[in-house]
Amino acid sequence: MDILIQQLFNGLTIGSVYSLVALGLTLVYGILHIPNFAHGALYMMGGYMTFTMMTKFGFHYWLAILIAVVAVGLLGVLMERFVFHPLRNAPPLHDKIAAIGILLFLESFAQLVWGGDYLTMPTPYNQVVSIFGLTFTMQRLLIIIAAIVIMIALNLFLKKTFTGATIIAMSQNREGANLVGINTTKVAMLTFLISGGLAALASSLASPINLVFPGMGHLVILKAFVIIILGGMGSIPGAILGGYILGFSESLGATYISNDYKDIIAFILLVLILTIKPTGLFVKGGHT
Repeated sequence: MDILIQQLFNGLTIGSVYSLVALGLTLVYGILHIPNFAHGALYMMGGYMTFTMMTKFGFHYWLAILIAVVAVGLLGVLMERFVFHPLRNAPPLHDKIAAIGILLFLESFAQLVWGGDYLTMPTPYNQVVSIFGLTFTMQRLLIIIAAIVIMIALNLFLKKTFTGATIIAMSQNREGANLVGINTTKVAMLTFLISGGLAALASSLASPINLVFPGMGHLVILKAFVIIILGGMGSIPGAILGGYILGFSESLGATYISNDYKDIIAFILLVLILTIKPTGLFVKGGHT
């Protein structure tokens, strides 16, 4: 029983990171219908930015995260302005090719600046805590709490603010939103800002328990795509639920089946769920 509880807690930690990454991805897809393959590179840049702010400039962990979230969010805006916006009327394939190009460019840039070595990010929350037979580091608890707070805040922002309402309106009907006076250009930029910020936050929280390296976003972005397909493309609740389903499945699968097959579980889940419900767990729509 102790092992089960420990693995459920680990699943909650992993699922929190996956959900944050998938949220940013599903926001962009739901509103702009762009499958942003470069999202994994934004995740990677977030890790490097936080690492650099802490090790080179001596900033506190939280200040380093804030700088990384803002910087990567702005990088997302630049991507939207200079790459995706000019391609808005191009065939859909062009968006995908451009996103892969950005991914390769950012990974090469990271390798040039930081090298290809695996780096360990320091954290002030590396204390080990033991409660009711459950052993965990404070960093893992921080990941769960921070992710839940951000998800609640994002939900309130989308549902309770005028700006959030414009994002939802655009996800439902871009042309209609434009006709009623919503500035779709600003909404697109804001969406990429939030998306990049979420990726950087997820990376900054997860890196102290993992490692920072140029290819760190590869597997995460593949799993994030699995999650948003599972949850229903463009669905925010679907991205959150899908992230936790995958986190728990991986954690339990690694313990009770084999750690070697942990990363395959995502794709087995994808096949199983889409066989039962081809549209995903939730219908499309950022407001659902």
